[in-house]
Amino acid sequence: MPTPDLSLINNAKLEALARPVQVIAVTGGKGGVGKTSVSVNLATALAARKRVVLLDGDLGLANADVFLGLSPRYTLAHVIGGERTIDEVLIRAPQGFQVVPAASGAADLAVMGAAEHLGLVRAFSSLAAQIDVLIVDTAAGIAQGVQQFSQAAQHVLVVICDEPASLTDGYALIKVLSRQHGVNRFRVLTNRVRGPGAGRELFERFERVTTRFLEVVLEFAGEVPEDEYLQRSVREQRPVCEVYPASPAARAFKKLADAADTWPVPPGPRGNIEFFVERLVRRNPARLAVVS
Repeated sequence: MPTPDLSLINNAKLEALARPVQVIAVTGGKGGVGKTSVSVNLATALAARKRVVLLDGDLGLANADVFLGLSPRYTLAHVIGGERTIDEVLIRAPQGFQVVPAASGAADLAVMGAAEHLGLVRAFSSLAAQIDVLIVDTAAGIAQGVQQFSQAAQHVLVVICDEPASLTDGYALIKVLSRQHGVNRFRVLTNRVRGPGAGRELFERFERVTTRFLEVVLEFAGEVPEDEYLQRSVREQRPVCEVYPASPAARAFKKLADAADTWPVPPGPRGNIEFFVERLVRRNPARLAVVS
């Protein structure tokens, strides 16, 4: 039996690690706007054409696995602590994508030690060869964990609905990310809209106020209508794109996936998943230098 060429194997691994991975953070600034529903259905729609991983970024109260009816044995916390590999933690959802369950209780990734940083970097480096898109379902509010995931992603998708609290909290999140983290471009998805065109109108109102006071660029990502089939799918713990594919909400999520498929992935190092991890933990440069 011929001896394998190790140099070719190593080169293949390096090429896989260098492959661009699109990272999308789904956030909203307020609980109840439908972030997890958007994350799960976007993952479902994209999984038909891409290799997708959904990372539950709610570090205090995991909910993506509950939404999908999954029962994880291990979480991201086990990977960070070196107890499990990322492959042992990943759960394959029936819809064709994989899920990284939240590391509940790890409220601030920036306070991790050098060994934990290294564990996180290694885990995501091995994951890079397996996926095309990483979707991060962030927690509600503007807590440190939400900021960390959002500023590290290539695309920040802000979900809003036509409620005063949603608009004010969405504005507050954008303000913090722009002024404290230098994020100046956001994509906005209007959710639970009533009537055609209402989502675009809501976006334009939100954009006028936001760009008046902040130096940011907002892009309209689309609208998802109020849909009884979406509410029914949530109760059934299955994505509406799977169980009611012809419903208005499912069609909207498929349209969002088509748009997301065209969102650019930065060339070079910025498109590598290692760049996402480095930005995720960059708040403690001294510790990061130990493992770099």
